[in-house]
Amino acid sequence: MMTNSNTVEIISDKRIEQLFNEHYSILTVYANKFLKNLEESREVVQDVFVKLYDRKERISIHTSVKSHLYQSVKNACLNIIKQNQNRSLHHENILYLSNAASYEIDDVFEQTELEYQLYKAISELPEQCQRIFRMNRIEGLDNQEIADYLQISKRTVETQISKALKSLRLKLSPTLLHLMILWLIYNTN
Repeated sequence: MMTNSNTVEIISDKRIEQLFNEHYSILTVYANKFLKNLEESREVVQDVFVKLYDRKERISIHTSVKSHLYQSVKNACLNIIKQNQNRSLHHENILYLSNAASYEIDDVFEQTELEYQLYKAISELPEQCQRIFRMNRIEGLDNQEIADYLQISKRTVETQISKALKSLRLKLSPTLLHLMILWLIYNTN
């Protein structure tokens, strides 16, 4: 039931099922315009409906539900594109640093070892610190998006990222530290 702009539609389980049946196919086609990957597009649309279901009791939709679904799918697609660009840039930086440090580009083992050491150092961070750092630097989410998702303050996110960077500086060798700095420069929002 859609009402005027001053009220909010109540979303029930039955309504979500109805919306899914009505809009899944067209939203998948819409997502595929961004992602050019049908399977990934299907997953995005399913995730949008799962999030709608999970948040049904506290979500406020001030537009039509259809508009909300389209915007949610678009945002999810743009996030995936951004994440893919971050991953691609990350791998390009590793290749560049490997070359700059006189490593053979063909030597995949050394490149893999550099990546492994970086990810190992990240995985040794405290759980919340690690999660926030990964969301920011690997997934490409900004501090406010992380705060909203984890339901914590933006300042807490900033503090945790700062702690992660200090810890990584202490753990990484000079070569890896340079790798991380370049990686972070290119991945900073």
